[in-house]
Amino acid sequence: MRVLKSALFLLPLLLSAADTPRLITETDLYAFQWIGNAQISPDGSKIVYVRVTVTPKHDNYDTDLWLVDAKGGAPRQITAGPRDQLPRWSPDGKTLAFLRAPEKDGKPQPAQIYLLSFDGGEARPLTEIPKGASSIVWSPDGKSIGFNSTTQPKDFEKPGKEEESDVRVITKAVYRSNGAGFLEIGRPAHIWTVPVPKVFTSAQKAKQVTTGEFTEGDITWSRDSAQIYFTSNRVLEPYYDAPDADLYVVSAAGGDIKKVASIDGPITSLALSPDGSKMAFTGAINRGNGVIQRSYSQPDLFLANLETGSAPKNLTANYDFDIAGGVGGDQAPPRGGGASKPYWSPDGRYVYVVSGEQGKANLKRIDAETGKVEPLTAGDQDIYSYSSTAYGSKIATLVSTPTNIGDLFLTDGKTGKMQQLTHMNAELFAKLKVTAPEMIWYKSFDGKMIQAWVQKPPDFVEGRKYPMILNIHGGPHSAYGFTFDHEFQYMAAKGYIVLYPNPRGSTTYGQDFGNIIQYHYPGDDYLDLMAGVDEVIKRGWADPDKLGVTGGSGGGVLTNWAIGHTDRFKAAVSMRSIADWRDFWYTADFSQFTPSWFRGAPWEHEEDFKARSPITYIEKIKTPTMLIEGDADLRTPPAAGGEQMFRALKYKKVPTVMVRFPGESHELSRSGKPTHRIERLQHIVGWFDKYVQGMDVHTYDVK
Repeated sequence: MRVLKSALFLLPLLLSAADTPRLITETDLYAFQWIGNAQISPDGSKIVYVRVTVTPKHDNYDTDLWLVDAKGGAPRQITAGPRDQLPRWSPDGKTLAFLRAPEKDGKPQPAQIYLLSFDGGEARPLTEIPKGASSIVWSPDGKSIGFNSTTQPKDFEKPGKEEESDVRVITKAVYRSNGAGFLEIGRPAHIWTVPVPKVFTSAQKAKQVTTGEFTEGDITWSRDSAQIYFTSNRVLEPYYDAPDADLYVVSAAGGDIKKVASIDGPITSLALSPDGSKMAFTGAINRGNGVIQRSYSQPDLFLANLETGSAPKNLTANYDFDIAGGVGGDQAPPRGGGASKPYWSPDGRYVYVVSGEQGKANLKRIDAETGKVEPLTAGDQDIYSYSSTAYGSKIATLVSTPTNIGDLFLTDGKTGKMQQLTHMNAELFAKLKVTAPEMIWYKSFDGKMIQAWVQKPPDFVEGRKYPMILNIHGGPHSAYGFTFDHEFQYMAAKGYIVLYPNPRGSTTYGQDFGNIIQYHYPGDDYLDLMAGVDEVIKRGWADPDKLGVTGGSGGGVLTNWAIGHTDRFKAAVSMRSIADWRDFWYTADFSQFTPSWFRGAPWEHEEDFKARSPITYIEKIKTPTMLIEGDADLRTPPAAGGEQMFRALKYKKVPTVMVRFPGESHELSRSGKPTHRIERLQHIVGWFDKYVQGMDVHTYDVK
């Protein structure tokens, strides 16, 4: 009896211990669920969204569609997947169109448009187009769907006996793209339409609307469904000029196109006014007061009068933040995402759009006449996607915070009040000890105020000094902020303080702050970062003798630069970086023919390229360095970055290792193979454990 009493007494303690939240791990990513591309029904009663999960083999991601009542309740799965995305409601709300990539012989085929009737039945294909469909948009009358495709008439012909040559004849400076590989020469994405019959029995014949050498995008139907507006850059070799795209219109039946509006820069994200007389769009002006193309051009909201044809009006010229901007983390949906567009109030008085302000992304209401900007939503959050009912009485918003990967909220179009409808990772996160970072501001060397976040270990004790990792964002024109980042949470769980600042050059702080690094990158932004390190040490949180530094892309550049200018860091992990700007200029997947980062070609400005290349300072580097590279990275090719650093540091006998990920592009940390994303985190922390904390790690011993 005495033994039984003891066991009964211990049972509550055991249960309590089991319920105690644990530290987050790198492998928790396998259980993450992401939510993307939420679309609210025309009457505002239902919302469909894309759910993204890791495949059972942990080698990729599955996408399927789910439906939730706007009043709340349990979501339900409406398609089986595993490659369903881009849902779009019919105008009457009775049918859902979406893209599905069917499988043949174990391989995904080009995505086709499928229709799912809410009157019952299975989803059925509407198109059978050889190169597949993308960017689907219903016509207002519900009789047609517009879409993009690279399909050409010859693709419908039966293949002949003679196989096409696999030799590429390349005539353009931009001929490949990170993630996509070699571009399909002579295959621009044109506009097509496909009819939606009242009685649907089989796939329908699609019709090509536009032809020619140029790609068209941003499909937007006129109110009477008779015309299609779109954006396009009608220049054969656009890389010789600053970025650009103009607004055009074409009859839905095809024919000649007409230019409607133009600015000194690219036009994107079209939104037609309720009466069809005006077009709101986002755009970025290439040049400021001078004639030189800016490195960073802050996006604004413009308004074009379609009836008068007058020059578009910049509604937010006096609003010094990023229209349609946001913040970056490593947990945006790795598949199944979708761009959001501005939307109008029913009376045509206001345009609503998300804006990036000081590490936050919230919805704004903008007066279409005066340009006055007012908040609709507020909070330390990242609204990374949204869609509205006809003219915004209700908005489906996808929101991420530093402690939540992302969930669906219903937002009231008048008050901005938000009601949470999903809890995608609630079951998992109930088991985890996840804490919010502390946001700080500090003064840099020249008096500029820099915003940063400090992710502390979950069991942080005030007065104790912790090892610290400085984590630098890429871009360089991007921003950290109030969004979830698994990497920071994982590093903190392993006992590190993580400092992640937004140095000059970052977005969401105004035009001048973003562009100030033009022709000076890297440089003063490095000083901003080091001022942040000093600030955290001054606050008594970080051990000055246990500092590490890491970053990817532009952050990799600054990591390489930092260890060439200071010995304060005990270890560095540089990811998908650039070592020599000259080699990068010749090998990256995009051209730098326009003077945005450099004033000309390497042979024209040799000293500038050399002075700003981290490899120039290799002689000074003593810091043990890990180089992480994706073998298929075409944005920052390894030969222009990590490979150079590795070879030079090995020559100098500085402890170094290069970690290569087969098949991975520049997007390794955000949408790479799940197993690779986890191994990447393990290697980063493993290197810091060895050289910052002095742990007995033998993974990187020379063998």
